Amino acid sequence: MGGRFGLQVRVCFRVSAPPGTLRPVPRTTSQAPVAEWKIPLSDVLVEDELLAALHETVASGWWSMGPRVGAFEAEFAALTGAKHAFAVANGTAALHIALLAVGAGPADEVVLPSLNFVAAANTVVHTGAVPVFCDVRSERDLNLDPGDLEAALTERTRAVVVLHYGGYACEIEAVLDACRSRGIAVVEDAAHAVGATHNGRFCGTFGDVGCFSFFSNKNLPVGEGGMVITDDDGLAERLRLLRSHGMTTLTWDRHRGHAAGYDVLEPGFNYRLDELRAALGSVQLRRLAERNAARGDLVRRYRERLDAREGLVVPFADDEASSHHLAVAVLPEGAARDDVRARLAAARIQTSVHYPPIHRFSAFAANRSRPLPRTDALGERILTLPLYAHMEPEQVDTVADALLEALKESGPAAE
Repeated sequence: MGGRFGLQVRVCFRVSAPPGTLRPVPRTTSQAPVAEWKIPLSDVLVEDELLAALHETVASGWWSMGPRVGAFEAEFAALTGAKHAFAVANGTAALHIALLAVGAGPADEVVLPSLNFVAAANTVVHTGAVPVFCDVRSERDLNLDPGDLEAALTERTRAVVVLHYGGYACEIEAVLDACRSRGIAVVEDAAHAVGATHNGRFCGTFGDVGCFSFFSNKNLPVGEGGMVITDDDGLAERLRLLRSHGMTTLTWDRHRGHAAGYDVLEPGFNYRLDELRAALGSVQLRRLAERNAARGDLVRRYRERLDAREGLVVPFADDEASSHHLAVAVLPEGAARDDVRARLAAARIQTSVHYPPIHRFSAFAANRSRPLPRTDALGERILTLPLYAHMEPEQVDTVADALLEALKESGPAAE
């Protein structure tokens, strides 16, 4: 899911708030970030409509999950075409209850790409299942390799978690073909892919369950938050219960007099979304298509400026259907990535890595039974560049020029 590796999200205020609405608080010295980036990795734009939505929600006096969450869920379901949509506290919570809903538990295995945020593997462990990692395709396609995925499946495999890396759809049909005949559930990690489509269908709607993240660096940012979607009525009922302590009714239902009490049908979690973030989400959802398109224009500019220059590769063919969540460059073999990043930081350009492969973390040392040669090689070469919808084209040029210069000046990676 959404990584926070080296991330600083800058907040830009674009407001001319009328009397009676909330105004942004000027940043003081104590509020200033550790480093003032000239070009940050990600940037959140705060505008009048967002502030007005928050003001209205606060003034309503009802802040826990209620009507605004319900409206956000309905709007998200309408966008994706999903039958059911459940807003949750974050993308990790979405994955956790999705895996529990499809039955993952002790003695099971769940296959997933190692090139993802660690939350994906953590949630597998929290169900009691064992994460089994598979490889990616190539430096030009950082999604999972369906062939290696199929090789990783065993009689113990309960589910596969597929990531649409960077907002580019994986070969989901091949994944479904491999899983359906074996009775294996497919959970789509669409944290990067809100608004992305594949063959005319929205990412997140192909598998049994689709999971989204609304973290601050995502395409639909609300701070913390997520969504789970499904067309399966049985899975929907389990997701509904797991999200809120296994309770048959919610506080909002009882507040309105629609229920006098509740039963608990199974042990669940407090993974609910609150009204304030739902209000932000509804506003952000209306801007999603336009902002995804703007991100696409910027990624294309990066590709034009960088691909095949100084040994660089900009993965994925230009895909209008992508959400363009990440702008990733694959450095040439042997490049000293830390040195390149340091040179860019000296120019006040923030970068990150999406992601350090999960199987190389100490916590997952016991899960390294399968060779992942492409993931291991690419894990040393991936570099995430700044990208946000209101980024200026000239800023892309500044980043591209600085990266090319850094590669020329940097030495090879240490052995």
